[in-house]
Amino acid sequence: MTRFAAILLLLTLPASAAEPLAPPGAPAERFPKPDRPVAEIVAPQWAYEKERDRADEVGQVARLMRIAPGETVADIGAGNGYYVFRLSPRVGPQGRILAQDITPDYLADLERRVSEAGLANVTVVRGDAHDPRLPPGSVDAAVLVHMYHEITQPFGLLWNLAAAMRPGGRVGIVDADAIPSRHGTPPKLLRCELAAVGYREVSLTRLKGDVGYLAVFEAPAPDRRPEPETIRPCRDEATRARR
Repeated sequence: MTRFAAILLLLTLPASAAEPLAPPGAPAERFPKPDRPVAEIVAPQWAYEKERDRADEVGQVARLMRIAPGETVADIGAGNGYYVFRLSPRVGPQGRILAQDITPDYLADLERRVSEAGLANVTVVRGDAHDPRLPPGSVDAAVLVHMYHEITQPFGLLWNLAAAMRPGGRVGIVDADAIPSRHGTPPKLLRCELAAVGYREVSLTRLKGDVGYLAVFEAPAPDRRPEPETIRPCRDEATRARR
């Protein structure tokens, strides 16, 4: 079987096959550790769904990121699937949602719920903490929602994610403007860490309804990424100022 045919097969597997969709990318040990605390993963969702629906959180993000029918969207750190279930009808039957996570319990529960809901355009994906394990050049847009501060190896994840993005692919990060130990990421620190891997900032918007901010970046082409060993961590001034 050719590699292209294998990727197509994996993308059409039912949700019960929570396996990586691509071989490993660059290993975690090639990247520097972030100069900031890494928050513990404490729950598969950030806040009550009714509150988020009332604020139209997903609608705001989808409009600002121009997520359209027929696109492939990766939800990195999908958790309980809050975005998965709301973006699935938005991309439609010709589109695809790649619901990626690294926590086995979250993946198992999400597989079950996606299967029960009959979402044929959703594939549940098991990734690594430093690597989403998605097929190269397969993703139009990726969202990382209220979980960036929980990524143990952000430089590795961003570097490996860039290879999965199509040319001009958009990466949207939703987070709170708070220090990482309080489950947020200061925008200045976020900008620095994304820029260190070659991402270009497109916009930063404070979302309505007190649900945080959305920062949108364009992923670098794979051949424009810096060598992992040359990446320098960004100084977490916000956490130091709180001490």
